[in-house]
Amino acid sequence: MTDGRAMEDLVVGVLGGTGPQGRGLAVRLAAAGQRVLLGSRDAERAEEVAGEVATRADAAAGGVGVSVRGGSNADVAGAADLVIVAVPYAGHADTLAELATPLAGKVVVDCVVPMGWDELGAYVLDVAEGSVCQQAAALLPDSSVVGAFHHLSAVTLEDLSQPTLEGDVMVVGDVREATDLVQALAGRLPGMRGVYAGRLRNARQVEALTINLVSVNRRYKAHAGVRITDV
Repeated sequence: MTDGRAMEDLVVGVLGGTGPQGRGLAVRLAAAGQRVLLGSRDAERAEEVAGEVATRADAAAGGVGVSVRGGSNADVAGAADLVIVAVPYAGHADTLAELATPLAGKVVVDCVVPMGWDELGAYVLDVAEGSVCQQAAALLPDSSVVGAFHHLSAVTLEDLSQPTLEGDVMVVGDVREATDLVQALAGRLPGMRGVYAGRLRNARQVEALTINLVSVNRRYKAHAGVRITDV
């Protein structure tokens, strides 16, 4: 899966890395010293955003020199050791269906939320497979799919004036080695922990909880996260 290499030695790819969540995860991981590949349907746009992310992450890290490069989603899927999926839900299935071959044998971390909006606010969209993570697993039979990073505010991730994040990352998956790896990745973010939260069949509840947090944030003008107690 990763040949026993330490987390800090792995290259992390972010599909949909030009969007708010993907960009936020990329800049935080890069500032923590992780090598990052930022992917998009538009390779030129990915390269442009990667340069911006590198500049901001390097400043936050004290000018040590960070590694962030951009490219197409397909190139990033093939080159990265571990891949985070942060594409819009509307394009989730089509994106992953095209990337099954380059993602084979890799840990794929899905943080996509099936969220809709109407006059009453945010609500959860039904997913035929049960959850977005289960949809990813069905489309990527040769990958180890893990659900994580759903509850991190994109605004907070991108605000590097806050050097430490507050909260936990709920991690779901069926392969222990893969969930352990993603918990370790979450732990690279200052102030964060990765907490195992069950099998992939439990991803639906984790994804849906994001909608509650969105509702909290709208009411209280906040950027709420999740903290697990007694663990």
